[in-house]
Amino acid sequence: MSGQTWERVPIDAQSVEAPLSQSAVFLVVTAHNDNAAIAKVRETVASIDDLIKTVGFRDLSGRLSCVVGFGHDLWRRLTNDALPAELHPFKPVEGPVHHAPATPGDILFHIRAERVDLCFEFERLLLSALGEAVSIVDAVSGFRYFDARDLLGFVDGTANPAGSDISEAALVGDEDPDFTGGSYVVVQKYLHDLAAWGAIGPIEQQAIIGRTIVDNVEIDDDEAPRKSHKSLATIVDEYGVEHDILRDNMPFGSPARGEFGTYFIGYSRRLWVIEKMLERMFVGDPPGSYDRLLDFSTPKTGTTFFVPSRRVLTQLCEG
Repeated sequence: MSGQTWERVPIDAQSVEAPLSQSAVFLVVTAHNDNAAIAKVRETVASIDDLIKTVGFRDLSGRLSCVVGFGHDLWRRLTNDALPAELHPFKPVEGPVHHAPATPGDILFHIRAERVDLCFEFERLLLSALGEAVSIVDAVSGFRYFDARDLLGFVDGTANPAGSDISEAALVGDEDPDFTGGSYVVVQKYLHDLAAWGAIGPIEQQAIIGRTIVDNVEIDDDEAPRKSHKSLATIVDEYGVEHDILRDNMPFGSPARGEFGTYFIGYSRRLWVIEKMLERMFVGDPPGSYDRLLDFSTPKTGTTFFVPSRRVLTQLCEG
């Protein structure tokens, strides 16, 4: 709700606000539906900070971190207590041409570091600890591409909040006091058709994105017949207040396999903001005028999680 005052971020918030890194792993798993599996999940997540220290101590300048988020269904299996106010499974979006699918996921591990080997080692030890308690739904290794560009050639994350605005945009405040310091997070894996993208040329590419390629300057498209990706992804509420989210997108891919993609990950104080953003992209504003970027970028996954504060994380692990 607009007009609320932001309280100081609790010191027990997870590392949602960790700075953009050179490497990342996005690991989504489902937990098996038996008591032994749930017990193993609790035990492993409870010791996640120890695992970060074990691996991260090898190079403190590597800034290893891991954010843990839970999906709606697993949250219900872990506790009978109240849910975060907006937590529910990812809602698929049906547009006139393109579709945002919902895919399974009980736990998200967002692993970040300045070195690929730190991410690799942490993921290896984490999965070894979880053992047969989980099944892997998706595991994507991302990398920072030149000056924070995506594989389409544009700078990604320009609209991210900075400084104290990060907390206002990404972390739940006193509107849901039991979950202050937590964050809603939506992930989607997009695959790009780079040949088709390259064929349309830079002028059309810039009109679709809403920014110039070389210097990353916003293009005014208020009078344009179709809104750009930049404009459709800008959310303003009924009071005229713009709501930001915190993105930590990463390129990924394999030229040998012809795979080129962007892993979208958005943290938000308010889940409805990301949901509105996806609605505008896939359905269009006005309806039918969907985001033309989707003609070249196809979502393969879609899952929603809640990242609890460390205090709430501890409670979930205790049962």
